[in-house]
Amino acid sequence: MAEDTGGNDACARCAEREGTAFPLPLNMAFQPIFDLATGRIFAQEALVRGPRFEPPSEVFAEVTEDNRYSFDQLCRTRAIECAAELGLEGGLSINFLPNAVYEPAHCIRRTLRAAERHGLPLESLIFEFTETEQVRSTDHLQRIVAEYRRHGFRTAIDDFGAGHSGLALLADLQPDILKLDMHLVRGIESSPARRSIVAATVRICADLGILAIAEGIETPEELEEIADLGIHLVQGYLIARPTTGRLVGDTEIATAITRAMRLMG
Repeated sequence: MAEDTGGNDACARCAEREGTAFPLPLNMAFQPIFDLATGRIFAQEALVRGPRFEPPSEVFAEVTEDNRYSFDQLCRTRAIECAAELGLEGGLSINFLPNAVYEPAHCIRRTLRAAERHGLPLESLIFEFTETEQVRSTDHLQRIVAEYRRHGFRTAIDDFGAGHSGLALLADLQPDILKLDMHLVRGIESSPARRSIVAATVRICADLGILAIAEGIETPEELEEIADLGIHLVQGYLIARPTTGRLVGDTEIATAITRAMRLMG
């Protein structure tokens, strides 16, 4: 996975720190994020899988400090390649490892080339960074976000409410999108504490102009409560499970939601 720097000294630091190639070829599964307000898919999230679609735990078991950069780069390009092969229309959300990005302006070059090669508009790309990976430097993460915005990418905090920084990270970065962790969503219809926390987070997002996504929705009751709180972007097994070899469509999701709500009531 060594990147061709073309003799450009500015990329030398990335090349020096790239380490070894990631030992496995990767595939991707895709799970949609659905917009209840429009009845359309907002974006497809790319989820890493092994060469024969082995679960992500088997892939991450192979990630080391020495191959972290190559793994992160491979995930980005494979997500774009697989989405294009499946005929993606709309947004593509890609998870990335902030600690694998050494020089934001230069480590993004392979992603830019892949998007251009496969005809994906840069504004369709969303980069999610998870709170569960402890960020070594908030200043560095701010530089990454600024560089990505310069290219037209959107950024998202994933698993918000389950990680290291919480509201402090939100205040420092003010991403375009905030994904509420499934543990805040789970059983929210019967948990006043969860409902209060999510409602307050929704108000903060509205004040800051940030889109809120509720992830991990598994029951009609959770979906109904989330919708009542004003969140219209949703993701989870009730909406659609991750798929391989195809992308779930708008009609399929709308039908599943309608069926689930009828069963509830």
